[in-house]
Amino acid sequence: MPVPPAPATAPDPAPSSVTGWGRTAPTTARLLRPRSYEETAAAVLGSDGRGIIARGLGRAYGDAAQNAGGAVLDMTGLDRIHEIDAVNGLVVCDAGVSLHRLMEVLLPLGWFVPVSPGTRFVTVGGAICADIHGKNHHVSGSFTRHVRAIELLTGDGETRLVTPEDEPELFWATAGGMGLTGVVLAATIDLVPVETSLMTVDTERAVDLDDLMARLTATDHEYRYSVAWIDLLARGARTGRAVLTRGDHAPLDALPGRARRTALAFRPGRLPAAPRFVPDGLLGRTTVGLFNELWYRKAPRERRGRLQKIASFFHPLDGLPEWNRIYGRSGFVQYQFVVGYGQEEALRRIVRRLSTRGCPSFLAVLKRFGDGDPGWLSFPMPGWTLALDIPASLSGLGSLLDELDDEVAGAGGRVYLAKDSRLRPEMVARMYPRLDDFRELRALHDPRGAITSDLARRLGL
Repeated sequence: MPVPPAPATAPDPAPSSVTGWGRTAPTTARLLRPRSYEETAAAVLGSDGRGIIARGLGRAYGDAAQNAGGAVLDMTGLDRIHEIDAVNGLVVCDAGVSLHRLMEVLLPLGWFVPVSPGTRFVTVGGAICADIHGKNHHVSGSFTRHVRAIELLTGDGETRLVTPEDEPELFWATAGGMGLTGVVLAATIDLVPVETSLMTVDTERAVDLDDLMARLTATDHEYRYSVAWIDLLARGARTGRAVLTRGDHAPLDALPGRARRTALAFRPGRLPAAPRFVPDGLLGRTTVGLFNELWYRKAPRERRGRLQKIASFFHPLDGLPEWNRIYGRSGFVQYQFVVGYGQEEALRRIVRRLSTRGCPSFLAVLKRFGDGDPGWLSFPMPGWTLALDIPASLSGLGSLLDELDDEVAGAGGRVYLAKDSRLRPEMVARMYPRLDDFRELRALHDPRGAITSDLARRLGL
């Protein structure tokens, strides 16, 4: 891959406030925006004792892309798509290219990204370093499973092409490694063929958590994509009631005749941005309870084959820019965990505890994971994963989540580091058994500890 010439070096900028999407723990760092691989390497080699960390579009919920007192590399300036193989479904692109941009370019050619999380505003580098998962994990696995090669700049200043065949340890330490094995510069990614930019979607309601798990277990294999929204404020016999949404890419013959002319058009809609100042407490038990009741009743008891835009199916919140501000000035915590199959009772206890506590989360989703990737710090494992947003201002939130951590770890599960902002460091080794291997590999390729982050220091990664 050709390396472009580096532009003239600009003076270091003044420190700026940097925070995660949850807006809970802002810190100050120098924000650098390289526009070439050479400039990126110079920034890494020139970093001081507080080190440097790469950052994409800032959608990690916690402090994974923050580096208090050091430097943060804004990778969005490296945003070139180098090559598209529209015959075999392959793309080579810079790490700063967003999934949104890939969809804009690839969908008209009949291709889609192999894995998409709940937002398309993440970069390819971020997708690899968090080893993101989506609604299709039960059949397709995580994002890095579909990556053929990574161009990686390690902390010792060396740039290398890393593949799962040639350097499996470095490759799988990078997958889910939260950017701590090096700076991803570019990647080669396999794609998914599609005939349209629409989805065929089935929706049904589940009356409680057991009903939901039974439906998912019995029929999830029939769908490429599957997700359930859970009402965590429902109690008693309704605990864990849910709306289950599953689907696949719509074939061309599912569209009406006229619509086939623009079958691959990608036109995501956008609403006005959320207000910049929202008072704490707006999303309390009363307002979230009302929303949950309306959302559950609005959903059909059963509906089959509805056509829906890709953006609406995968990324409904992307239509509301800066939606993270609706939680108020204190921000919010996203908590996501996974427990293995056979640990359903642990999941039931957690859902009952959240319900009894009156946890006001209107973005609570449950999915089934398939086989996990070999990533040393990759989050998914076969089992049940629940993700929820909670206002950071909720009284007693810290102790509640500490209790849930203990429950999750006791069941052999783990918490997702890309969404974490408050996990206790002693929990990481219990949840991620290859942590010591990860630390050794980091030291090997970055002996002076140039690449680091607030997350790494907080958890001792």
